[in-house]
Amino acid sequence: MEDLKTRALRYHEEGRPGKVSVVPSKPCATADDLSLAYTPGVAQAVLAIDNNKDDAYRYTSKGNLVAVISNGTAILGLGDRGALASKPVMEGKGVLFKRFADIDVFDIEVNEKDPDKFIDIVAAISPTFGGINLEDIKGPECFYIENELKKRCDIPVFHDDQHGTAIIASAALINGAEIVGKKLEDMKVVFSGAGAAGCSCAKMFLSMGIKKENLIMTDIDGVIYKGRPGLNPVHESLAADTPFRTLKEAIVGADVFMGVSAKGVLKPEMLQSMAKDPIVFAMANPDPEITYEEAKSVRNDVIMGTGRSDYPNQINNILGFPFIFRGALDVRATEITENMKKAAALALARLTKEAVPEEVKKAYGGQDFSFGRNYIVPKPFDPRVIEWEAVAVAKAAVEDGVALSPITDWDGYRETLKKRMRAYWN
Repeated sequence: MEDLKTRALRYHEEGRPGKVSVVPSKPCATADDLSLAYTPGVAQAVLAIDNNKDDAYRYTSKGNLVAVISNGTAILGLGDRGALASKPVMEGKGVLFKRFADIDVFDIEVNEKDPDKFIDIVAAISPTFGGINLEDIKGPECFYIENELKKRCDIPVFHDDQHGTAIIASAALINGAEIVGKKLEDMKVVFSGAGAAGCSCAKMFLSMGIKKENLIMTDIDGVIYKGRPGLNPVHESLAADTPFRTLKEAIVGADVFMGVSAKGVLKPEMLQSMAKDPIVFAMANPDPEITYEEAKSVRNDVIMGTGRSDYPNQINNILGFPFIFRGALDVRATEITENMKKAAALALARLTKEAVPEEVKKAYGGQDFSFGRNYIVPKPFDPRVIEWEAVAVAKAAVEDGVALSPITDWDGYRETLKKRMRAYWN
């Protein structure tokens, strides 16, 4: 069998290079079509929008168009490879947006590392879009960039590396805790990795019920403790009041390990020192902090999740961003609030407890899924995810008062989502 590199490069090269294209949504086959699509007819749409900016949602693709934007400073686990090298990933996000939520995407690679200049560029092009998905931007700049763009834009701005991971991991945490019979407020959580994903996961875990005194963050230099020199403001807010200085010390008696760091960081003896029924989310890709096989050989009571699709409990952002934006766009949300993120996590947690349809089992080679240690989050190819998660997000937007086009018929909206996606699932 050919190696992954050969297969992947051929996939991206064959036929038309790349993974996305622009397809017209209206006919342009006759002279009359042309007169409507462009001059002179297009002037009518221009004048309508000039008179009422909201008409952009009636006469252009803005309401179903998301910008996936990166400067390439933190591409996957590959580091800073530059804006151009980030394009395959951004195109890939576009494929997933379309495949799982029927959202159109322009991927935009910005050759600018200065955070303020980057912010100016993105803010200047934001009128084109209904939402902005920031991607693969290194920390701590990513926190500043997202916060400033949220202030300057009247559409949702969402840094997926932060919030996508946090939402899916929170759903998994809720279900994992229920399975082992532990309360979130009683659980000790230790993080390995304090970048964008790690910090966002920590904040969301706290919002879900984990107590601040029971959470310890570590990075390449050890425990992030109060008073440690050189901490940025985000790390200072998460610093622990603890005598521990190493991951090995901090993890003793922990109920949860959350890894967003590097291959092999969680040693077998560290896992052995954790509490009964430990929950381990080893999210480093492609090689986790501890392999599934190694973890199971050390502790048969472990609940294990990774970012990989070849092991149980794949905690992957694909369960988040397409459906979150679908719900946000459909009510014309002006932002994605904390309540909307929490609603997404809770919806995923609840869906996992539902009986899994045969069509989902077939997509995974006939595997039988039921709520338990090896099934704590839904599968990406479960067509029910959009109706559960997008509806929950849209409802939360309405509740928070950030929806400019509130939905009132939720059953009707749910059916609309099913019909919209039927072509992709059949």
